[in-house]
Amino acid sequence: MVIFPNAKINIGLNILQKRVDGYHDIETLFYPIGMKDALEYVENGGNEVHFACSGLNLDIEPELNIVIKAYRILQDECTLPGLDIHLHKVIPSGAGLGGGSADAAFFMKSMNDYLELNISKERLKFLAGRLGADCSFFMENKPAFATGTGDQLSLADISLKGYFLLIIKPPFGVDTKTAYARVVPEPFPYNFKEILCGEMNGWKGKIKNDFEPTLFIRFPELALLKNKLANMEPEYLSMSGSGSSVYAIFDRDPVVDQNDFSPGSFLWKEELP
Repeated sequence: MVIFPNAKINIGLNILQKRVDGYHDIETLFYPIGMKDALEYVENGGNEVHFACSGLNLDIEPELNIVIKAYRILQDECTLPGLDIHLHKVIPSGAGLGGGSADAAFFMKSMNDYLELNISKERLKFLAGRLGADCSFFMENKPAFATGTGDQLSLADISLKGYFLLIIKPPFGVDTKTAYARVVPEPFPYNFKEILCGEMNGWKGKIKNDFEPTLFIRFPELALLKNKLANMEPEYLSMSGSGSSVYAIFDRDPVVDQNDFSPGSFLWKEELP
């Protein structure tokens, strides 16, 4: 079985308050994009799971990969066959694009269908949520407003069809713990959903990513990257999630050269479907 988990971007990310459990309440829009990993699994006739990875280097032990963690969670629910799993990694990690969460969610959803495990959609979302707050989003994989820790979802009637997306990730990632370490929660003064459902030219100055101020101080390269993209005059521009990728949305196909950015940077461009 071969599946193709896709990435997402965050449009706006408001960090509203810190919770008593140590997590944060947020408000964001998850929007799926066309950047995809490739994940293949086959039954190996045994009782063990074997994992291999190609493409971008993840630099972690196989047993720590989120796909194996997803397998273990399903294994606690049902009897599973041994599998040989191969992940070809295209979506960079530490980029705020949800690549790991997508891999886990797509794998769990596919296994549920392929093996006829009969796990309900809500139960599957709950299980996926144990691996990451945005995992349940990839179960539906449609534009969605997210609240709570990012796990409370409502579908959003928003389409960016026909716009062009440019993503640049510098040669380093940002882990979630680092991103939250110095962030200052504050209430969002506008109606988040109302603004996003309006024209894109109304987003500027209101729809923002609350991780940017502190991360731009800690990683000045991110501020420089955003300024460089701003000079290309996009319709909208933001860091995605907890970084480190910065994306720009254009109403035209932007002319861009890999050499315009730091050596080792990841570049992705697509027309949004």
